Amino acid sequence: MRNRLHALCPYFAMFPESFAERWIRRLTVPGDLVLDPFSGRGTTAFTALLLDRQAVACDTNAVAYCITRAKACAPSLGRLKRRIAHLEELFRPDDWKEIAAEMPKFFSWCYARPTLLQLLYLRCTLRWRSSNVDSMIAALVLGALHGDDVESKNYLSNQMPRTISTKPGYSVRFWRARGLRPQIRNVFQVLRERADFRYDSEIPKRKGLVIFGDMRSLPSYKDNIPIKVRCVVTSPPYFNVTNFEEDQWLRLWFLGGPSLPRQSSASKDDRHTNKKAYAKFITDMWASLRPILAKDAHVVIRIGARNLAREEVSGWLITGARQMKVNAKLVSSRLSKLRNAQTRSFRPGSEGCRFELDYHFELAA
Repeated sequence: MRNRLHALCPYFAMFPESFAERWIRRLTVPGDLVLDPFSGRGTTAFTALLLDRQAVACDTNAVAYCITRAKACAPSLGRLKRRIAHLEELFRPDDWKEIAAEMPKFFSWCYARPTLLQLLYLRCTLRWRSSNVDSMIAALVLGALHGDDVESKNYLSNQMPRTISTKPGYSVRFWRARGLRPQIRNVFQVLRERADFRYDSEIPKRKGLVIFGDMRSLPSYKDNIPIKVRCVVTSPPYFNVTNFEEDQWLRLWFLGGPSLPRQSSASKDDRHTNKKAYAKFITDMWASLRPILAKDAHVVIRIGARNLAREEVSGWLITGARQMKVNAKLVSSRLSKLRNAQTRSFRPGSEGCRFELDYHFELAA
Protein backbone atom coordinates (compact mmCIF):
# COMPACT_ATOMS: atom_id res chain seq x y z
CA MET A 1 0.00 0.00 0.00
CA ARG A 2 1.20 3.49 -0.81
CA ASN A 3 2.34 5.29 2.33
CA ARG A 4 -0.48 7.66 3.23
CA LEU A 5 1.81 10.42 4.45
CA HIS A 6 2.91 10.99 0.86
CA ALA A 7 -0.40 12.77 0.20
CA LEU A 8 -0.39 14.72 3.46
CA CYS A 9 -0.95 18.00 1.59
CA PRO A 10 -0.93 17.92 -2.22
CA TYR A 11 -0.39 21.00 -4.34
CA PHE A 12 0.46 22.08 -7.86
CA ALA A 13 3.84 21.25 -9.46
CA MET A 14 5.01 18.24 -7.50
CA PHE A 15 6.77 15.14 -8.78
CA PRO A 16 5.46 11.70 -7.78
CA GLU A 17 7.16 9.55 -5.17
CA SER A 18 7.87 6.96 -7.88
CA PHE A 19 10.29 9.43 -9.48
CA ALA A 20 12.25 9.89 -6.25
CA GLU A 21 12.13 6.21 -5.36
CA ARG A 22 13.45 5.08 -8.73
CA TRP A 23 16.53 7.30 -8.56
CA ILE A 24 17.23 6.75 -4.85
CA ARG A 25 17.12 2.98 -5.24
CA ARG A 26 19.30 3.14 -8.33
CA LEU A 27 21.98 5.55 -7.08
CA THR A 28 22.24 4.95 -3.32
CA VAL A 29 22.39 2.25 -0.67
CA PRO A 30 20.93 2.27 2.88
CA GLY A 31 22.72 4.79 5.07
CA ASP A 32 23.64 7.13 2.20
CA LEU A 33 22.63 10.78 2.46
CA VAL A 34 20.04 12.13 0.01
CA LEU A 35 19.41 15.86 -0.41
CA ASP A 36 16.62 17.96 -1.89
CA PRO A 37 17.44 21.70 -1.85
CA PHE A 38 13.92 22.55 -3.13
CA SER A 39 11.96 20.21 -0.93
CA GLY A 40 8.40 21.16 -1.89
CA ARG A 41 6.06 18.67 -0.24
CA GLY A 42 9.02 16.62 1.00
CA THR A 43 8.75 13.72 -1.41
CA THR A 44 12.48 13.13 -1.81
CA ALA A 45 13.30 13.33 1.90
CA PHE A 46 10.37 11.16 2.97
CA THR A 47 11.08 8.54 0.30
CA ALA A 48 14.75 8.43 1.27
CA LEU A 49 13.85 7.87 4.93
CA LEU A 50 11.39 5.11 4.04
CA LEU A 51 14.24 3.44 2.12
CA ASP A 52 16.53 3.66 5.17
CA ARG A 53 18.66 6.48 3.78
CA GLN A 54 19.56 9.69 5.58
CA ALA A 55 17.83 12.83 4.34
CA VAL A 56 18.38 16.58 4.24
CA ALA A 57 15.81 18.96 2.78
CA CYS A 58 15.65 22.71 2.35
CA ASP A 59 13.00 25.19 1.25
CA THR A 60 12.41 28.89 1.64
CA ASN A 61 8.63 28.58 1.54
CA ALA A 62 6.81 28.10 4.85
CA VAL A 63 4.24 25.65 3.44
CA ALA A 64 6.94 23.47 1.91
CA TYR A 65 9.04 23.56 5.08
CA CYS A 66 6.11 22.67 7.32
CA ILE A 67 4.96 19.74 5.18
CA THR A 68 8.49 18.43 4.68
CA ARG A 69 9.29 18.65 8.37
CA ALA A 70 6.04 16.91 9.28
CA LYS A 71 6.88 13.95 7.04
CA ALA A 72 10.62 13.80 7.65
CA CYS A 73 10.33 14.22 11.45
CA ALA A 74 6.96 12.56 12.05
CA PRO A 75 6.06 12.19 15.74
CA SER A 76 4.28 9.13 17.10
CA LEU A 77 0.51 8.97 16.72
CA GLY A 78 0.14 8.92 20.51
CA ARG A 79 2.06 12.18 20.99
CA LEU A 80 0.15 13.74 18.11
CA LYS A 81 -3.30 12.91 19.47
CA ARG A 82 -2.37 13.98 23.00
CA ARG A 83 -1.30 17.38 21.68
CA ILE A 84 -4.54 17.75 19.68
CA ALA A 85 -6.57 16.93 22.79
CA HIS A 86 -4.57 19.44 24.84
CA LEU A 87 -5.07 22.17 22.24
CA GLU A 88 -8.80 21.49 22.16
CA GLU A 89 -9.00 21.64 25.96
CA LEU A 90 -7.35 25.08 26.03
CA PHE A 91 -9.44 26.58 23.19
CA ARG A 92 -11.79 29.40 24.22
CA PRO A 93 -14.02 30.58 21.33
CA ASP A 94 -14.76 33.99 22.88
CA ASP A 95 -11.05 34.86 22.80
CA TRP A 96 -11.07 34.87 18.99
CA LYS A 97 -14.40 36.51 18.09
CA GLU A 98 -13.00 40.04 17.93
CA ILE A 99 -10.17 38.95 15.61
CA ALA A 100 -12.62 37.04 13.43
CA ALA A 101 -14.81 40.13 13.07
CA GLU A 102 -11.83 42.10 11.71
CA MET A 103 -10.93 39.55 9.04
CA PRO A 104 -11.56 40.34 5.33
CA LYS A 105 -14.99 39.22 4.11
CA PHE A 106 -13.41 36.30 2.21
CA PHE A 107 -12.95 34.42 5.48
CA SER A 108 -16.64 34.60 6.48
CA TRP A 109 -17.53 33.16 3.07
CA CYS A 110 -14.79 30.55 3.18
CA TYR A 111 -15.30 29.21 6.72
CA ALA A 112 -18.22 28.81 9.06
CA ARG A 113 -17.78 31.04 12.11
CA PRO A 114 -17.02 28.25 14.65
CA THR A 115 -14.47 26.77 12.24
CA LEU A 116 -12.79 30.11 11.64
CA LEU A 117 -12.43 30.71 15.38
CA GLN A 118 -10.65 27.37 15.77
CA LEU A 119 -8.36 28.11 12.82
CA LEU A 120 -7.43 31.52 14.23
CA TYR A 121 -6.58 29.90 17.56
CA LEU A 122 -4.41 27.20 15.98
CA ARG A 123 -2.76 29.73 13.67
CA CYS A 124 -1.53 31.71 16.66
CA THR A 125 -0.80 28.76 18.96
CA LEU A 126 1.02 26.11 16.93
CA ARG A 127 4.83 26.21 17.13
CA TRP A 128 5.33 24.55 13.75
CA ARG A 129 8.79 26.07 13.22
CA SER A 130 10.31 24.38 16.29
CA SER A 131 8.09 21.45 17.27
CA ASN A 132 7.81 18.22 15.28
CA VAL A 133 4.38 17.54 16.79
CA ASP A 134 3.03 20.99 16.00
CA SER A 135 4.55 20.82 12.54
CA MET A 136 2.54 17.67 11.85
CA ILE A 137 -0.65 19.25 13.22
CA ALA A 138 -0.11 22.34 11.06
CA ALA A 139 0.52 20.14 8.01
CA LEU A 140 -2.69 18.21 8.68
CA VAL A 141 -4.56 21.52 8.82
CA LEU A 142 -2.93 22.66 5.58
CA GLY A 143 -4.11 19.50 3.85
CA ALA A 144 -7.68 20.13 5.04
CA LEU A 145 -7.74 23.91 4.77
CA HIS A 146 -9.54 23.96 1.41
CA GLY A 147 -11.00 21.42 -0.96
CA ASP A 148 -13.77 20.76 -3.48
CA ASP A 149 -15.45 17.75 -1.85
CA VAL A 150 -17.36 19.68 0.79
CA GLU A 151 -19.91 16.94 1.45
CA SER A 152 -17.23 14.48 2.60
CA LYS A 153 -16.37 16.61 5.67
CA ASN A 154 -12.68 16.10 4.87
CA TYR A 155 -12.17 19.79 4.09
CA LEU A 156 -12.77 22.85 6.24
CA SER A 157 -13.63 25.44 3.59
CA ASN A 158 -16.41 26.36 1.23
CA GLN A 159 -15.89 24.82 -2.20
CA MET A 160 -12.35 25.47 -3.51
CA PRO A 161 -9.68 23.51 -5.38
CA ARG A 162 -7.61 21.34 -3.07
CA THR A 163 -4.29 22.13 -4.80
CA ILE A 164 -4.37 25.94 -4.90
CA SER A 165 -6.08 28.80 -3.07
CA THR A 166 -8.20 30.79 -5.49
CA LYS A 167 -8.13 34.59 -5.18
CA PRO A 168 -10.44 36.16 -2.55
CA GLY A 169 -12.49 38.28 -4.95
CA TYR A 170 -13.02 35.46 -7.43
CA SER A 171 -13.87 33.02 -4.64
CA VAL A 172 -16.54 35.23 -3.07
CA ARG A 173 -18.14 35.91 -6.46
CA PHE A 174 -18.14 32.17 -7.22
CA TRP A 175 -19.77 31.25 -3.90
CA ARG A 176 -22.30 34.08 -4.00
CA ALA A 177 -23.41 33.32 -7.57
CA ARG A 178 -24.05 29.67 -6.66
CA GLY A 179 -25.49 30.26 -3.21
CA LEU A 180 -22.69 28.28 -1.55
CA ARG A 181 -22.17 28.73 2.16
CA PRO A 182 -19.48 27.06 4.30
CA GLN A 183 -20.43 24.12 6.49
CA ILE A 184 -19.50 23.97 10.17
CA ARG A 185 -16.47 21.75 10.70
CA ASN A 186 -14.84 20.90 14.01
CA VAL A 187 -11.14 21.35 13.24
CA PHE A 188 -10.03 19.20 16.16
CA GLN A 189 -12.23 16.31 15.04
CA VAL A 190 -10.96 16.63 11.48
CA LEU A 191 -7.40 16.55 12.81
CA ARG A 192 -8.03 13.36 14.78
CA GLU A 193 -9.63 11.65 11.79
CA ARG A 194 -6.87 12.73 9.42
CA ALA A 195 -4.19 11.66 11.87
CA ASP A 196 -5.73 8.18 12.17
CA PHE A 197 -5.95 7.90 8.39
CA ARG A 198 -2.42 9.09 7.62
CA TYR A 199 -0.86 7.02 10.40
CA ASP A 200 -2.40 3.85 9.06
CA SER A 201 0.93 3.71 7.21
CA GLU A 202 4.20 3.22 9.06
CA ILE A 203 6.35 6.28 9.73
CA PRO A 204 10.11 6.12 9.00
CA LYS A 205 12.46 5.01 11.76
CA ARG A 206 14.99 7.69 10.80
CA LYS A 207 14.47 11.44 11.13
CA GLY A 208 15.62 13.92 8.52
CA LEU A 209 17.21 17.36 8.77
CA VAL A 210 14.86 19.99 7.34
CA ILE A 211 16.16 23.53 6.81
CA PHE A 212 13.86 26.54 6.59
CA GLY A 213 15.81 28.84 4.31
CA ASP A 214 17.13 29.63 0.86
CA MET A 215 19.10 26.86 -0.84
CA ARG A 216 22.02 29.28 -1.10
CA SER A 217 22.42 28.96 2.67
CA LEU A 218 23.11 25.21 2.51
CA PRO A 219 26.91 25.55 2.87
CA SER A 220 26.41 27.26 6.23
CA TYR A 221 24.77 24.06 7.51
CA LYS A 222 27.77 21.97 6.54
CA ASP A 223 28.57 21.13 10.18
CA ASN A 224 24.98 19.96 10.76
CA ILE A 225 25.04 17.57 7.82
CA PRO A 226 26.50 14.29 9.14
CA ILE A 227 28.17 13.03 5.95
CA LYS A 228 28.72 14.12 2.38
CA VAL A 229 25.66 14.05 0.13
CA ARG A 230 25.62 10.96 -2.04
CA CYS A 231 22.62 11.87 -4.16
CA VAL A 232 20.50 14.94 -4.94
CA VAL A 233 16.98 14.43 -6.26
CA THR A 234 15.27 17.75 -6.75
CA SER A 235 13.04 19.98 -8.83
CA PRO A 236 13.81 23.72 -8.84
CA PRO A 237 10.96 26.21 -9.36
CA TYR A 238 9.95 25.94 -13.01
CA PHE A 239 10.67 28.79 -15.40
CA ASN A 240 7.68 31.09 -15.91
CA VAL A 241 5.06 28.53 -14.89
CA THR A 242 3.49 29.24 -11.50
CA ASN A 243 3.61 31.56 -8.50
CA PHE A 244 3.75 29.27 -5.47
CA GLU A 245 3.35 32.14 -3.04
CA GLU A 246 0.26 33.42 -4.83
CA ASP A 247 -1.27 29.99 -5.40
CA GLN A 248 -0.74 28.91 -1.78
CA TRP A 249 -1.63 32.22 -0.14
CA LEU A 250 -4.32 30.75 2.14
CA ARG A 251 -2.02 28.06 3.49
CA LEU A 252 0.67 30.69 3.94
CA TRP A 253 -1.87 32.79 5.85
CA PHE A 254 -2.50 29.93 8.27
CA LEU A 255 1.25 29.75 8.91
CA GLY A 256 1.32 33.41 9.88
CA GLY A 257 1.34 35.14 6.52
CA PRO A 258 -0.82 38.02 5.25
CA SER A 259 -4.57 37.63 4.76
CA LEU A 260 -4.35 38.52 1.06
CA PRO A 261 -2.29 37.01 -1.80
CA ARG A 262 1.24 38.33 -2.26
CA GLN A 263 4.04 37.78 -4.77
CA SER A 264 7.78 37.47 -4.17
CA SER A 265 7.68 38.54 -0.52
CA ALA A 266 9.02 35.20 0.76
CA SER A 267 11.31 34.40 -2.17
CA LYS A 268 12.52 36.25 -5.25
CA ASP A 269 12.91 32.88 -6.99
CA ASP A 270 9.22 31.96 -6.84
CA ARG A 271 8.57 32.63 -10.52
CA HIS A 272 11.42 33.62 -12.81
CA THR A 273 10.44 35.17 -16.13
CA ASN A 274 13.85 36.60 -17.05
CA LYS A 275 16.18 34.08 -18.69
CA LYS A 276 19.37 35.72 -17.49
CA ALA A 277 18.14 35.78 -13.88
CA TYR A 278 17.02 32.16 -14.10
CA ALA A 279 20.39 31.07 -15.48
CA LYS A 280 22.02 32.81 -12.50
CA PHE A 281 19.60 30.99 -10.19
CA ILE A 282 20.68 27.63 -11.63
CA THR A 283 24.33 28.61 -11.21
CA ASP A 284 23.65 29.54 -7.58
CA MET A 285 22.19 26.06 -7.09
CA TRP A 286 25.45 24.44 -8.20
CA ALA A 287 27.42 26.81 -5.95
CA SER A 288 25.38 25.77 -2.92
CA LEU A 289 25.76 22.07 -3.70
CA ARG A 290 29.51 22.01 -4.33
CA PRO A 291 30.74 22.15 -0.69
CA ILE A 292 28.44 19.35 0.55
CA LEU A 293 28.52 16.83 -2.31
CA ALA A 294 30.57 13.65 -2.18
CA LYS A 295 33.25 13.44 -4.86
CA ASP A 296 31.31 10.77 -6.76
CA ALA A 297 27.81 12.08 -6.02
CA HIS A 298 24.83 11.99 -8.36
CA VAL A 299 22.54 14.95 -9.07
CA VAL A 300 19.09 14.30 -10.54
CA ILE A 301 17.08 17.35 -11.58
CA ARG A 302 13.55 17.57 -12.92
CA ILE A 303 12.88 20.97 -14.41
CA GLY A 304 10.02 22.50 -16.36
CA ALA A 305 9.58 25.60 -18.43
CA ARG A 306 7.23 27.54 -20.63
CA ASN A 307 8.34 29.26 -23.84
CA LEU A 308 11.85 27.83 -23.65
CA ALA A 309 13.85 25.50 -25.85
CA ARG A 310 15.28 22.31 -24.40
CA GLU A 311 18.76 23.43 -25.46
CA GLU A 312 18.51 26.57 -23.32
CA VAL A 313 17.70 24.65 -20.16
CA SER A 314 20.44 22.12 -20.82
CA GLY A 315 22.91 24.92 -21.45
CA TRP A 316 22.12 26.62 -18.15
CA LEU A 317 22.64 23.43 -16.16
CA ILE A 318 25.88 22.47 -17.87
CA THR A 319 27.32 25.99 -17.93
CA GLY A 320 26.31 26.65 -14.33
CA ALA A 321 28.15 23.57 -13.12
CA ARG A 322 31.22 24.50 -15.11
CA GLN A 323 31.25 28.08 -13.79
CA MET A 324 31.09 26.81 -10.21
CA LYS A 325 33.87 24.30 -10.91
CA VAL A 326 31.62 21.31 -10.27
CA ASN A 327 33.02 18.44 -12.30
CA ALA A 328 29.59 17.12 -13.28
CA LYS A 329 29.17 14.85 -16.28
CA LEU A 330 25.75 14.69 -17.91
CA VAL A 331 24.85 11.00 -17.92
CA SER A 332 21.35 11.24 -19.37
CA SER A 333 18.48 13.59 -20.13
CA ARG A 334 14.86 12.91 -20.98
CA LEU A 335 12.05 15.16 -22.17
CA SER A 336 8.40 14.55 -21.35
CA LYS A 337 5.67 16.60 -23.01
CA LEU A 338 2.75 17.39 -20.72
CA ARG A 339 -0.57 16.83 -22.43
CA ASN A 340 -2.87 17.49 -19.48
CA ALA A 341 -1.31 20.34 -17.52
CA GLN A 342 -2.56 20.63 -13.93
CA THR A 343 -3.36 24.31 -14.41
CA ARG A 344 -6.21 23.51 -16.78
CA SER A 345 -8.21 21.93 -13.99
CA PHE A 346 -8.66 25.32 -12.31
CA ARG A 347 -7.60 27.77 -15.05
CA PRO A 348 -9.35 26.66 -18.28
CA GLY A 349 -7.50 27.75 -21.39
CA SER A 350 -4.23 28.42 -19.59
CA GLU A 351 -1.07 27.34 -21.36
CA GLY A 352 0.79 26.01 -18.35
CA CYS A 353 3.99 24.03 -18.56
CA ARG A 354 4.66 22.46 -21.96
CA PHE A 355 7.35 19.98 -20.97
CA GLU A 356 9.48 18.59 -18.17
CA LEU A 357 13.13 17.61 -18.47
CA ASP A 358 14.92 15.05 -16.30
CA TYR A 359 18.71 15.30 -16.02
CA HIS A 360 21.14 12.92 -14.36
CA PHE A 361 24.63 14.28 -13.60
CA GLU A 362 27.46 12.29 -12.06
CA LEU A 363 30.43 13.94 -10.37
CA ALA A 364 33.87 12.75 -11.29
CA ALA A 365 35.95 11.65 -8.33
